[in-house]
Amino acid sequence: MNNWQDQVNFNPKVCHGKPCIKGTRIMISVILDNLAEGLTIEEIVEEYQPLTLENVRVAIAYAAALAREEELLPLQ
Repeated sequence: MNNWQDQVNFNPKVCHGKPCIKGTRIMISVILDNLAEGLTIEEIVEEYQPLTLENVRVAIAYAAALAREEELLPLQ
């Protein structure tokens, strides 16, 4: 998914500037946390009604891009 940039919003006035799915106040981190807890994409979409399957895939693509581009440090 190469067009995640078009679907992720970074606005200091929305969710304190944390990356969100455009048109929602659902942060990328919330989607990823739910995936990490074992929810399926379908369960996340059902739980957060404004989301689509594509939105969840966008969140995954965003996380993948960060993992490729940033220097990752161990959590303390």
